[in-house]
Amino acid sequence: MKGKVIKGKAKPRGKFPHVKRVGDFIYISGTSSRRPDNTFEGVEVDEMGTTNLDIKAQTKAVLENINDILKEEGASLDDVVDITSFLVNMNDFKGYNEVYAEFFDYEKGPTRTTVAVHQLPHPHLLIEIKAIAYKKEH
Repeated sequence: MKGKVIKGKAKPRGKFPHVKRVGDFIYISGTSSRRPDNTFEGVEVDEMGTTNLDIKAQTKAVLENINDILKEEGASLDDVVDITSFLVNMNDFKGYNEVYAEFFDYEKGPTRTTVAVHQLPHPHLLIEIKAIAYKKEH
């Protein structure tokens, strides 16, 4: 049971791994749209300082980040069995759900829980997702 911090991904903002394998189960820590350079996908700030946050772009980036982390364990989003999503604003549920449906469906997709939270570790974050996957160890 060893945790891993994945090279090329944003370093966790705390003493926890991106991923931990326990037998055939793979646990992915809460993942955001943060890039390795500490900027965020789905965030635009114009010259006047006006911030535009895009739930669709952030959701897509989060799921792609999770898939990249899973690849390090020889798995993919196809192996995910459970997802917990944290939204700062439930008004973003529609956009989040639309992008989510591009990655998963009823039959092959994981179980899912979506909850609203007061805030996430950065004010530009609209969403964070944690996941559990199942993939036989080699």
